[in-house]
Amino acid sequence: MCAKDTDPPITPELLLHAYAQGVFPMSNGGADDAVFWVDPLERGVIPLDRFHVSRSTRRTMRRAKYDIRINSDFSGVLRACADREETWINAEIFNLYKMLHHLGFAHSLEVFDGKDLVGGVYGVVLGAAFFGESMFSLRKDTSKIALAHLVERLNAGGFVLFDTQFITDHLASLGAIEISRDAYHAQLDLALRTPADFFA
Repeated sequence: MCAKDTDPPITPELLLHAYAQGVFPMSNGGADDAVFWVDPLERGVIPLDRFHVSRSTRRTMRRAKYDIRINSDFSGVLRACADREETWINAEIFNLYKMLHHLGFAHSLEVFDGKDLVGGVYGVVLGAAFFGESMFSLRKDTSKIALAHLVERLNAGGFVLFDTQFITDHLASLGAIEISRDAYHAQLDLALRTPADFFA
């Protein structure tokens, strides 16, 4: 359902309420002003005990001298995720997630090579749920490296749900699966009632 001019403005509070109901926003492109809400029949999730990366990626993680940071350049990650031919991040969505970040509900994990931001992922936290929004990679495997470090952090912090919204071949290769809407809402309900700490 598209948001229209007569609809209430989307605020950070409304956005958090939507996530708690299993709904998230999208647009049809960076230049498209319209925002619509999505509640997929099939939901992509990464079971936190089933995430895996290839041997080659593990070798890259060991050999590359990347610096892994948290929330050091949230806007940079958001901008890099939006900087592609096909994106669902328009100006309104960009600003909404920046506001969620300032409120402490949205976080980024960055991969730096020296001073250069070369990969990362960002998402929203409610309870023990992490809603993964988008990721990017400017060097070989840096998005996989970002996800691997994120999963370690989520496991350490007691998270029980890693929502990827949809599933892609890339995510499936890392252990992502599709579950029904009903199964997702059951996991979401549990996650919202479970305490977790992203900074554990």
